[in-house]
Amino acid sequence: MIEKVDRTYLHDLEDAVQAPYAAKSKYSRGRKYREEPHPYRTEFQRDRERIIHSRAFRRLEYKTQVFVNHEGDHYRTRLTHSIEVAQIARAIARALRLNEDLAESIALAHDLGHTPFGHTGERALDELLKDEGGFEHNRQSLRVVERLERRYDTFNGLNLTWETREGIIKHSSSYDNPEVSDFAPDEQPSVEAQIIDYADEIAYNNHDLDDGISSGMLKLDDVMQLTIWEEASRRVTSNGSIPRDSKLMVHKIIRMIINMLVTDLIETTREDIQSCGISDYEDVRKAPRKIVSLSDEIKAANDELKGFLMKNLYHHYRVVRMGIKAQKVIIDLFTIYHDYPSALPDSYYSRIAAEGLSTTISDYIAGMTDRYAMEEHQKLTDPMIRV
Repeated sequence: MIEKVDRTYLHDLEDAVQAPYAAKSKYSRGRKYREEPHPYRTEFQRDRERIIHSRAFRRLEYKTQVFVNHEGDHYRTRLTHSIEVAQIARAIARALRLNEDLAESIALAHDLGHTPFGHTGERALDELLKDEGGFEHNRQSLRVVERLERRYDTFNGLNLTWETREGIIKHSSSYDNPEVSDFAPDEQPSVEAQIIDYADEIAYNNHDLDDGISSGMLKLDDVMQLTIWEEASRRVTSNGSIPRDSKLMVHKIIRMIINMLVTDLIETTREDIQSCGISDYEDVRKAPRKIVSLSDEIKAANDELKGFLMKNLYHHYRVVRMGIKAQKVIIDLFTIYHDYPSALPDSYYSRIAAEGLSTTISDYIAGMTDRYAMEEHQKLTDPMIRV
């Protein structure tokens, strides 16, 4: 006889498998709008599935990571990036006995509010909105899941759990300054949320390295000088069976770099959990600092990789040139809609009274894919194109 799998069984399974410091779904602070629990899915499982089925998630397929969509079919997009982040986050969560469903939910949602054209688009919108609080994609991701997605008849948004929404808004890096006033600003986020910062960075550093080499923008001879590449190469080329400059070897070394970073993160975080005396979930929340980290040696090598990518890929003249065009598209669209609000689609024009003109325009532009933004720009600026 097959044992019945219901929500209670899954809660018991979490208790049996997950560490005491993991975020247990049965102790979730809940949703903004009360809903009946699902009979055989936990709350964090439901979050993950709502995110995957959202329109904002599907649109990530045509949003820039580094290379604009029309530049090639094999370069990463915001969608493939989000999937890679989720895969890395889930692997880390499993090794640390965390709640994999919560980690995956935050990972899949972390870029839902990203503009077209990557960080170029974000910087352009931020400058255009500087007198009204600016634009920040984590804040916009939260807005997407709380207000902009409309799939239910009794509330706006996806009505995700407090823990998933906290993970979205507290996701941080060197260019993010999220506002967290509604999400326990004096507390550390869950360990599940903390690992997303690193899973995100590990994913984009290595897939941007891969795409940069494939595009020819990064010279392999220069890449080979990186400390982390040299160490990864040493670990995988001992038998000398594959030429060091072959495509297969490049893929093999990049896989090793990811493995090195993930392994170091897991081992260092385990040590930090022990040294900080973390014994349960409340200890995580009250800790004086985040407990997820890399070792000093690996962090230094990873920082060198980030600096290399910034100088040689993100500031490469081809990327800069596309950024100039992307910035112009965003500025032109915002200016036209601001000067002529009736040029907005009816579904957005009708929101102006409640949301304000600038916020409405920002929501519309931030939700665009690269190709839609370029098509809309062409319709509004080229007299020969049908509107």
